[in-house]
Amino acid sequence: MSGKSGIVILGIFAADTAYKAKRLPHIAETLMGSGFTLGPGGKGSNQAIAAAKAGGTVTFISRVGNDPFGEMALAAYAAAGVKANVMKMDGVSSGAAFIFVDEASGDNAIIVAPGAAGLIGLDDVDANRVEIESAAIFMTQLEQPLEAAIHGLSMAKRAGVTTIFNPAPARALPDSIYGLCDFIVPNEVEAAELAGHAIDTDDQARAAAQTLLDRGARAVIITLGARGAFYHTAGQSEFVPAFSAGNVVDTTGAGDAFLGGFATAVSEGYAPIEAVRFGCATAAIAVTRPGTAPAMPSRAEIDALLR
Repeated sequence: MSGKSGIVILGIFAADTAYKAKRLPHIAETLMGSGFTLGPGGKGSNQAIAAAKAGGTVTFISRVGNDPFGEMALAAYAAAGVKANVMKMDGVSSGAAFIFVDEASGDNAIIVAPGAAGLIGLDDVDANRVEIESAAIFMTQLEQPLEAAIHGLSMAKRAGVTTIFNPAPARALPDSIYGLCDFIVPNEVEAAELAGHAIDTDDQARAAAQTLLDRGARAVIITLGARGAFYHTAGQSEFVPAFSAGNVVDTTGAGDAFLGGFATAVSEGYAPIEAVRFGCATAAIAVTRPGTAPAMPSRAEIDALLR
């Protein structure tokens, strides 16, 4: 990573519309909710804001509509100190997400409509070639088209940039993508889908991680919610426990908080297992607050929890 600096993230913005209730409604049923929030979201966007607030130098590549949600996105990046290489498009809406938050547990279920960001393509990656190739870290996910993610990972890998791939939401992947991943970071649901078996035990997590390693990834990190995270390479296999930073209010965006913190730590030269600890601390603080991007903690808060 010598001579390279900063984090470039390719992903989508979606305005998060979050509804808190006892349960999801059935078809044709109306339920009264106990809360509503509107704020910036989208996996890539959340990760960019989390990384910037954690102390990273971040460029975010995306598309938004020329609409109020698009303005919300650009204002959020300005506030967090994210460089926004974001195309504004006429005639197509910005992305949006429906988020159900269980009022008892804080657990969530999400529907995402990517809108303008669903049109991200190879051209968006090519237009940012200089920034990608000079970065320390390139990170992407699967809310934008898979082809764009693969193109970005390939470009970064050829340039010697450390690549982080968050295979979310889960979907079938070509085997060729694994060799482009210095770090592949699924959650337990995504890892189970990729590996083809449940991840209810530590042994199952280890077996799933080994499967992804065998397909070509250099390192696998499975985020396990309240159980922490599991880091696995050819020479090291370690569970990192979750931190407690207070009562859990909303787990939406916890994985994005982890990834933003992890990417920042790796970009600063932390050893991978210490970067996993940094990511766990970032997520632990985020889940004590409502929302996604607005819940991301500052560097001072993360450092204080790690101490």
